[in-house]
Amino acid sequence: MTQTQDPARSRTFSWSDPGINAAHLGRRSGLELLRAMIAGELAAPPVMHLIDMSRMEADEGRVAVELFPQEFHYNPLGTVHGGIISTLLDTAAACAVHTTLPAGVGYTSLDLNVKFLRPVTVDSGVLRCEGTVLQRGRRTALAEARLTDARSRLVAHATSSCLLFPLSTPAPGDHAVVVPATPG
Repeated sequence: MTQTQDPARSRTFSWSDPGINAAHLGRRSGLELLRAMIAGELAAPPVMHLIDMSRMEADEGRVAVELFPQEFHYNPLGTVHGGIISTLLDTAAACAVHTTLPAGVGYTSLDLNVKFLRPVTVDSGVLRCEGTVLQRGRRTALAEARLTDARSRLVAHATSSCLLFPLSTPAPGDHAVVVPATPG
């Protein structure tokens, strides 16, 4: 798939208020929250619009996302920027952890270790990134993500550790951002 564009290039996108989704944190399990986004009941997070991520699948301990590489993803070398690839890997791995969390439990990434295995261009076709949970304890979880191109070639791999913590939930109707509960 070769991409050709007019000499004048531009891109416009819009997003919904992320505070609306944040109000659902702590009230739904991670899997319920992601499935509500997939079904269109809740808006996709702004980052999905920013990099033009598409199609998400979520099951317990597994998430997949897709992206069609485009010219606006390119770095100065004419390949998809490593930050875009890392964002896909981080999304799949962390969201896989999210699918295992009950209502009232949140998470944040502690680290992301990425291995880039081959260059990605618009000719790579649709990229599919699958994240799976390798281990989940009470306080931390370990996940991996695999990014493949349209020919099912592995183009990047990552592991991610996530910190798990209890959430303090806002009052009904409050759209405040949920923050980690403070210890005792």
